Amino acid sequence: MSPRNRNGANQAGTVIAIVADVMALILGLWILMYLLDANPGNDFVQFVHDVARWLAGWSHDLFTFDEAWARVVAGYGLAAVVYLFVGHAVAGRLHSRT
Repeated sequence: MSPRNRNGANQAGTVIAIVADVMALILGLWILMYLLDANPGNDFVQFVHDVARWLAGWSHDLFTFDEAWARVVAGYGLAAVVYLFVGHAVAGRLHSRT
């Protein structure tokens, strides 16, 4: 592999890891806002909730705990962990090719 391709793979891996981190951060921020009973009328809170809901669309309401807070933590938390795991695994794979 040429040095130019190695640098591109490193950059791509870095970008993927950063995107995964940002996605997990948004999901974690929503979990925190929910647990701290953030004002749903606030534009920033609504924005974070909308983005987190979109990111966790596949895992939202996956669990049927009786407590709402447990469903939020499990559903959104699972999405955050999966994004971190997959994103960093792909990034590590790209970095190991250099």
